[in-house]
Amino acid sequence: MAGPLTKQESDIHYVSKPVYLAVFPGSPVFALFCNSLIMNILDTIIAEKHREVATRKAVCTVQELESRPLFAASRRSLRTALLRENASGVIAEFKRRSPSKGDIFAGANALEITRGYEVAGATALSVLTDTQFFGGSSDDLSTARAATNIPILRKDFIIDEYQLVEARAIGADAILLIAANLEKTQLRSLAECAKQLGLDVLMEVHNQEELDWWNPWVDAVGVNNRNLKNFEVSVQTSFQLFEKMPKESICISESGIDDPELVFALKNIGFQGFLIGEFFMKTSTPAEKCKEFIEQLRQLDALRNGAIATSL
Repeated sequence: MAGPLTKQESDIHYVSKPVYLAVFPGSPVFALFCNSLIMNILDTIIAEKHREVATRKAVCTVQELESRPLFAASRRSLRTALLRENASGVIAEFKRRSPSKGDIFAGANALEITRGYEVAGATALSVLTDTQFFGGSSDDLSTARAATNIPILRKDFIIDEYQLVEARAIGADAILLIAANLEKTQLRSLAECAKQLGLDVLMEVHNQEELDWWNPWVDAVGVNNRNLKNFEVSVQTSFQLFEKMPKESICISESGIDDPELVFALKNIGFQGFLIGEFFMKTSTPAEKCKEFIEQLRQLDALRNGAIATSL
């Protein structure tokens, strides 16, 4: 009988024919597997998004989108809201599921939760509009627009100018451009078009290299703390990239934020926005969780301000 496998042998274990590959967490093969899986998911989402946009273009023209009442409505600036004195900085997200987590809150009510987020003290909202992978819809965003008075970010995989016109027509105030999904010139062109439409632009990055995608049309840079190579989340990514971020932009930290003290620490180095979704949405009462979080954050701010006043 063979003895136990060594670590090197256990990374890849071949068992005659047919061949089976045993993959163990922490091994090089596991990292390669995760990277391949994630890129396959992203590739699948982007391919589907191209098909989806082509279908929607055939159903509803740009001219029809521009004739909708919300297209002519005034915008609520995400940048201005995040710079406002005493803003919590919390961008509270509404989403029902994700490709990596599956269902998070399948039956979530957009009106009830987004209105509750505003009452809780959120500075802005993020609403997923992708249906197939995140369970969202354009109707969710329009519902949130009618129910609230704070800026709304359209969270989707933007790959075409049509989606920017659509974003304004459904009531969005800002759009997300993901550097990992776009060529540098493409991101710049989409950002310029968004600004011409009166929309604020949040550019999402995962590493220092993607910061080179920044251009003057970008209002805010968001650091997604999720590593696309292995799905691991580390808020240290935000701390590490902050000094390298363009000073002209608002700085936002995304993913893995589940502690008011963490937001407090990020605020202290200069971050102004904190996108929080799953931490709120995985509970039965997302708005209450958001309220509790922001109250704790305000207590930390009060303690700091009191300490400063005492030292003067």
